[in-house]
Amino acid sequence: MDLALYAPGLGYYSAGGTKIGAGGDFTTAPELSDLFSACVARQCAEVLGRTGGSILELGAGTGRMASTVLETLASLSVLPELYAILEVSADLRDRQRARIERLPENLKRRVVWLDELPTERVRGVVLANEVLDALPFHRVVVREGVVHALGVSVSAGGSIVESERAANSSLAAAWARIARELPTALPEGYRTEVCLQVEPWIASLSDCLEAGVMLFFDYGLPRAHYYHPQRNRRTLRCHFKQRAHDDPLVNIGVQDITAWVDFTRVAESADAAGLQVRGFATQAAFLLGLGIEGMVATGLVSGGGANDGIDSSVRAQAQRASDARRLLMPGEMGEVFKVMALSRNFDDRLSGFSLQDLRHSL
Repeated sequence: MDLALYAPGLGYYSAGGTKIGAGGDFTTAPELSDLFSACVARQCAEVLGRTGGSILELGAGTGRMASTVLETLASLSVLPELYAILEVSADLRDRQRARIERLPENLKRRVVWLDELPTERVRGVVLANEVLDALPFHRVVVREGVVHALGVSVSAGGSIVESERAANSSLAAAWARIARELPTALPEGYRTEVCLQVEPWIASLSDCLEAGVMLFFDYGLPRAHYYHPQRNRRTLRCHFKQRAHDDPLVNIGVQDITAWVDFTRVAESADAAGLQVRGFATQAAFLLGLGIEGMVATGLVSGGGANDGIDSSVRAQAQRASDARRLLMPGEMGEVFKVMALSRNFDDRLSGFSLQDLRHSL
């Protein structure tokens, strides 16, 4: 998976081609509507008002969220000192630069691109929208209570095929801990995923943060729900030309590969890294807590799109309402997507988590 997504010049995120939005392989919440990013900006404003400092966005897509967040923060008079973007895809970095270039000079001069995480600790906010799901993970299958790894090998005919083998010690130990914590035994042949890269990834982010909040947006579940006996068809999904399927061994290098996030593992990793879990809620509860309903009614959304500014037309309001439904409804993104806040040296209230607290489920 690491090679398929990130191999220099060949992997999905390091090669060319449109990935996000119209003509791409998938659509994210910031691409769906600027309502999402305007709400994120309001949460950033609360944090920056206390900590000052900067925003660091990991994997900034087309740059649309960065653009909308900056414009919204400008309207709130709470701009960051810098807006840093860490992006591994050269194609997406080019798209980000083109979008940021359309911003007013006092906003675009704040944006910088990084090749690696900052070496000095920063104050402010770290944003990661649909990044955790793309961390390379192990596929596994349970046979007679023992976990086996599902890798790949080359068939006699030269094609890449699934290959089952004994789990290595790290994977076996991680699975043993998961299995001990589950309330119900898993059935024979149960297939799922385990992401061992969460811990070192969170630890590296922790090393960068002096004071502030990290916000993660992704589809996922607490562990007891993720590894449920009835969820035995795995959560792995591949995205190619706006179609989703579950075969990672086709379209290699030109399709996205993801899996749902075990948010309990994220919380455990945060605790080990000296961070606090400040909030965990559905995307719907997060957006409602930050006033998305008022934005739909008034049209107060910044971001350079057709619905920006104060627009009282019936058509524009209907479009905002339609976008909000997709962001909020359980059958759309509202409940499948979760938001988690991790913090260091920050104890203030976060409005995005004022309506719902799911930390007990972790």
